[in-house]
Amino acid sequence: MKRALPGWLVCVSITIGACGTSSSTGRGSAAAGAGTTATSVADAARAKAADALAAAAAVVQPKREVELAPGTIVAVRLTRALSTARDRAHDTFDATLEVPIVVNDVEALPAGTKFSGHVTTSQESGRLEGKAVLGITLDAFELKGQRYSIATSIDSKASEGHKSRNIKAAAGGAGLGALIGGLAGGGKGVAIGAAVGAGAGTGAAAATGKKNIEVPAETLFRFSLKAAVTIAA
Repeated sequence: MKRALPGWLVCVSITIGACGTSSSTGRGSAAAGAGTTATSVADAARAKAADALAAAAAVVQPKREVELAPGTIVAVRLTRALSTARDRAHDTFDATLEVPIVVNDVEALPAGTKFSGHVTTSQESGRLEGKAVLGITLDAFELKGQRYSIATSIDSKASEGHKSRNIKAAAGGAGLGALIGGLAGGGKGVAIGAAVGAGAGTGAAAATGKKNIEVPAETLFRFSLKAAVTIAA
């Protein structure tokens, strides 16, 4: 017949067993936590190394550049109207690129690129002779936030010349005035009549003779580069 163990001994055995299990579990959790921390540190180090390599490659790799050769055609449309009546030499204007500029199959300047320029000549016609002339040129363009200065040809527009009837109107007025003055008062009347008639004829011609050039917004102008321009593609 087996002797039963005292109750207090059974309790002590159970307690020791539980403590041992907790101790083993704690050691395992600590080890797992340490492994996770080490992995996180290694991943962070690799990420930093990759970023450093990428930054170094960006610095070492040269930027690609494209050269716009002399003679390159630049077609732009005005963003505002120009006139010999309002605009004077050195007044500025803006324009947008109408046709993309392509170099070696690479689009160097896209359509819509903003250009700026100035008026080179603004001359009204005389009342009886000469032509009105308006000349403009481009000075710069903007690409990816950078401004590039350029030198281009001058594009100009001129009015039609005065018609010969305007000149004849002045001469005819003088002749008619002289004839009337001669009939009215002899030699003295001829001189007075000629002066009055010339003034009347000139006034009639001048009323229709003076011309201006009006260039509406969106008018297309074409220029050519005078010097090469290097841009970052």
